Amino acid sequence: MPVEPGHAPGAARHKGYTRMKGENHLISWITQNKRTTAAGIVPAIRALLGCAAVRVSFIEEEKLPAVSGDAIVLDGAAFATLDALLAELSVQLPERAVSAVFISGLGTFRINPTTPAKRQARLAGRICLVTGAAQGFGEGIARELAAAGGVLVIADLNEPAALQVADDLNREHGEGTAFSVRVDVGNEASVQQMVETVVLSLGGIDLLISNAGVLRAGGLEEMSLETFEFVTRINYTAFFLVSKYGSVPMKLQTRFAPDCTTDIIQINSKSGLEGSNRNFAYAGSKFGGIGLVQSFAKELVADRIKVNAICPGNYYEGPLWSDPEKGLFIQYLKAGKVPGAKSVEDVYNFYVDKVPMRRGCSPVDVTRAILYCVEQTYETGQAMPVTGGQNMLK
Repeated sequence: MPVEPGHAPGAARHKGYTRMKGENHLISWITQNKRTTAAGIVPAIRALLGCAAVRVSFIEEEKLPAVSGDAIVLDGAAFATLDALLAELSVQLPERAVSAVFISGLGTFRINPTTPAKRQARLAGRICLVTGAAQGFGEGIARELAAAGGVLVIADLNEPAALQVADDLNREHGEGTAFSVRVDVGNEASVQQMVETVVLSLGGIDLLISNAGVLRAGGLEEMSLETFEFVTRINYTAFFLVSKYGSVPMKLQTRFAPDCTTDIIQINSKSGLEGSNRNFAYAGSKFGGIGLVQSFAKELVADRIKVNAICPGNYYEGPLWSDPEKGLFIQYLKAGKVPGAKSVEDVYNFYVDKVPMRRGCSPVDVTRAILYCVEQTYETGQAMPVTGGQNMLK
């Protein structure tokens, strides 16, 4: 969030700007970092207009563009702080139908209504950001959420694959259903930029699904510190980063829309509920993730942000398990995790035998749990098993 600049030596203060001696222009708090400033305004505008009813996008412009007569025009320099500007918007926006808000010195906030079809769907046009959504569980979850009426952000390190998934969803469910963004979830600057980009392009985040993850199997003797720290960074630290930055626009949305609730959901694992032999790096990161879920839930409940975890069983058909070179079946075979196993098929049968439902977990199964978390209003801090009976709550 931008802050009002300090009173620099040799500067004269007037309302929302500082005039520096020897300069012939005004330096306003609003122009210090335009993207960050705009990101602190967009979710409030969207919330004041009904969150899922609209999308809001920001265009940086110095001068008033050609906007229709129903636009709100504000002089950015007339406001001493961001809160003062937001207070003015909270008075003007609910009183009239607008197509744009122009703030001098900053730019234009374009307002586009959500299509009626999406407003009537189960997710009602909610903006859903899914990390690691270019393949595997993440892709499957994104496809199911799009079918339920969500507006999807496909966030992934593999930018071409993310774009392909977004294109597929737009062809299937209509233009504007999905967007792609590149992110390295283990890099703080990348996560911050991802959230900022999503907010400035769409107007906020209603559902944040921290799905991106990695698994490197191995026992104590063969596991290197480098590998252990890599797994921890992607599975554990990344959840902290996406929650830290993703919760910022959510707080603005719930502040300006009293009936708005938002959700952060970590796709955890059954390995977060029970230790895993020769898989301690993965299990440890997932156990830690549940600790973060419970702690974030207690911190963010005052902002009407629910935080929960889904703990899926094994998705045998996905690349995490079935990739012939890097999949878990081949990893577990090489690591000797399954006693007596001679082939990938032996490893497969060993794991299927553990599931009372006699099949693996699918993205549809997980998405049903996600929709439950979104639609219920009385649960937070929970870790929900979706394991076909393999893990049962005690």
